[in-house]
Amino acid sequence: MNIGLTYDLRSDYLVAGYGEEETAEFDKEDTIEALRQGLAVMGFEVEAIGSARRLVEALAAGKRWDLVFNIAEGLRGPGREALVPALLDAYDIPYTFSDPLVMSLCLDKAACKRVVRDLGLPTPDFALVRSEKDIAAVDLPYPLFAKPVAEGTGKGVDAASRAGDRRELAAVCRALLKRFRQPVLVETYLPGREFTVGVAGTGDLARPLGVMEVSLSGQAEPGAYSYSNKANFESLVQYLPVEGPAAEDAMELALSVWRGLGCRDGGRVDIRQDAGGRASFIEVNPLAGLNPSISDLPILCRMNGVSYQDLLRMIVQSALERLPLDPDRERPGAK
Repeated sequence: MNIGLTYDLRSDYLVAGYGEEETAEFDKEDTIEALRQGLAVMGFEVEAIGSARRLVEALAAGKRWDLVFNIAEGLRGPGREALVPALLDAYDIPYTFSDPLVMSLCLDKAACKRVVRDLGLPTPDFALVRSEKDIAAVDLPYPLFAKPVAEGTGKGVDAASRAGDRRELAAVCRALLKRFRQPVLVETYLPGREFTVGVAGTGDLARPLGVMEVSLSGQAEPGAYSYSNKANFESLVQYLPVEGPAAEDAMELALSVWRGLGCRDGGRVDIRQDAGGRASFIEVNPLAGLNPSISDLPILCRMNGVSYQDLLRMIVQSALERLPLDPDRERPGAK
C-alpha cells in the first residue's frame, strides 16, 4: 500500500525569499524524515510529494496514492489549510486529518467560536474587528485579548495582546490590522491556567491522549503563549502533566469540541480557565505540528506515555477506518 506525504518545507520558502514569521508554521527536514520513517515502519511505501503546487503537478502527471498523509499548511488565505484536502477530494484520494470545511472553519477562530458557542460549549465572549471603525463598537469588559483571526504558531500574539483599556485595544488592533491584513479577534481575557489537550480518532471513536499545562517562566512574555514564547520554549516555557478534576474538565470539553466540529484523526484543543477555574475553549488545531522533539502534540503524548510511533499509528488507523478497501486486503499499520 503506497502513501503520499504532503507538507510545506520551511527551507524551500526561505530560499524563495519568504520571511521567518511567514514560514513559522512550516516543517523542517527532520519532521518529514521522522514521518517518513514512522510510516515505513507501519509497512507503507512512502512517497514524499511536498506542497500543494507539487501535488497539483503530480496529479496532472497521473500519480495516485492509496492514502495521503497530509500536513501541508498552505501559505495564503483563510482556506490555505483546506487546499490539499480539497484537491485530494477532487481526485477521490483518501487522506489523514480533517476535511476542507473543518480545516477552514478551525483556521477562522471567530467562525469556529461561533459554532462552539452554538454547541452550548463555553468559550470567552468575543468581537471581530474587521477595520478600525469596528474598534469603538467593541462592548466587552476589560481586560481583553486581541490576536489575528486566522494565524497559528502564536503569530501576532505578544505582551501587547492583553489590552487593559480602550486605548490599548485600539493600538493593538490597528497594529494587527496593518501587519496581517486580516480581521482581529478580540475576546474576554481568561486569567487562569492554560492547557492543551491531545485528541486521537474521529467521532465516537475519538479519545483524549492527555492534558499538558503551558506554564510561562518569569522571563517569558507575560499573559500568553506568544510567538516569542513558542519559538524559545526551551528557556521560557515549562510543560507540565495535568491530572485530577482540572484535567477531566479539560478533556471533556476538548472531546465535545472535537466531535462537535467534526475534526478527524488527531490534533489538539487549547483550553484556558477563567477566574473561577472553569475550563473554556480557546481554539482547536486539527493540523497539529508533528515534529517528534519540539511540537506540542508529541511532547504531550510523550508526557502521557504515548510514543511518537504510537501517535502516528493512531492517526493512520483513524484515517484507514474511512478508507474503502477490499475486505481481503490487509491494512498496513492496523494490527
